[in-house]
Amino acid sequence: MALREQMSTEIDRPEINDHGLLASSRRVSAMIRRYWYLIKGSWPRILELAYWPTMQVVLWGFVTKFFLTQSDWLSLAVGVLLGGAMLWDVMFRGQISLSICFFEEMWSRNLGHLFVSPLRPWEFIFALITMSLLRTLFGLVVAAIIAFFLHRYAITEMGPSLVVFFGLLMVMSWGLGLVIISMVLRFGLGAESLAWAAVFAFLPISAVYYPVEVLPWWLQPLALATPAAHVFEGMRELLIKGVFNWQHFFWAAGLAFTYLGIGIVTFRSAFRSARAEGKLLQIGE
Repeated sequence: MALREQMSTEIDRPEINDHGLLASSRRVSAMIRRYWYLIKGSWPRILELAYWPTMQVVLWGFVTKFFLTQSDWLSLAVGVLLGGAMLWDVMFRGQISLSICFFEEMWSRNLGHLFVSPLRPWEFIFALITMSLLRTLFGLVVAAIIAFFLHRYAITEMGPSLVVFFGLLMVMSWGLGLVIISMVLRFGLGAESLAWAAVFAFLPISAVYYPVEVLPWWLQPLALATPAAHVFEGMRELLIKGVFNWQHFFWAAGLAFTYLGIGIVTFRSAFRSARAEGKLLQIGE
């Protein structure tokens, strides 16, 4: 009874009335605290706060550094930069397409329904990879048409090597995509933003717009441990010197399939764990 009288008295007080300024500020404060707790409890969200500004500064700092020392290279820059941008988009689209197909099942809470059917994990992976390939091919064709009519640049100038570059970047993107969806299975929706952010962590060290030698000496071995760096180094040699570098090809192929293997193993491990813990039925919007 005393508690009811106390609550009635507090409700009648004007400073905490539902329509009062103080009450409104408290509701706003409560929502702010809610979102703060979401950020505080998720390291991917914390990382995202500083991720994009840092990435922009690092990437374009290296581009500027290269151009300042290579003024004679600028005459070839348009074709090389456009080719690099289009091939980089291949890797980004390959990874994001695979991730989005998985997220569609997660958002609709359909993962549990899928895996009470006879569908096997490897069949699911193959379906994701196939859809990633189709979506990326469509995007590349559209981009190539636009580049030709706007800039008179034909990506087909790379010849048969274009298929090689495209294939190796796709294989790398699938490996990254499988690792990302494994993180979502493991950590939940807090890791979903990795699908858009993770691939760009490779952008500064992939030598898309400048050679690996522009990077600091301690960063160069890390760059050469990525398939993308060898692909873009090979692309530049092909466009500038007209030579296909087989050494870069073999390194890129070996590393790309290593990435894919790591992705498959990581996914299978995360999937088994999620199924054992019942997360396939719980995860979703």
